Amino acid sequence: MTAFYHVCFAVPDIERAMRDLQWAAGVEWSAPASDRIGEWDFRIVFTTGGPPFIELIEGPAGSPWDASAGARFDHIGFWSSDVEQGSRRLRDQGLPTDFSGCLHGRPFAYHLVDSIGARVELVDLGRQAAFLAKWNPGGDPMQAIDEGSPG
Repeated sequence: MTAFYHVCFAVPDIERAMRDLQWAAGVEWSAPASDRIGEWDFRIVFTTGGPPFIELIEGPAGSPWDASAGARFDHIGFWSSDVEQGSRRLRDQGLPTDFSGCLHGRPFAYHLVDSIGARVELVDLGRQAAFLAKWNPGGDPMQAIDEGSPG
């Protein structure tokens, strides 16, 4: 089972991207958070009021979210009831793993989809409640999320 819940842009300046999208699309943002995975520090933020959410991520050069050549559409995110099984299915369909957070104790994986110039992210469904509590507090936890395909 998978469920679509966000789109993500890798950006070199998270505050600028937040400001521009708020002005252009009328979205509201939660507060950005800083984190680290492997050797990379990164910053991340999500719109409020979803799903679907818009995610912005700012990572250093050489990281999975490197936007040193400019902002870019990075991935489409799906909740997955089994990231390992979903990743295996995607690899079997010719969509190679680009980065796995699982190797760093984080239950997610990115798969390259060359035909769209972006990635598909599978995130363990068990993280959904914590995600909603952090990024969409006060939102309806039972709000419908579209059933999707990748995982």
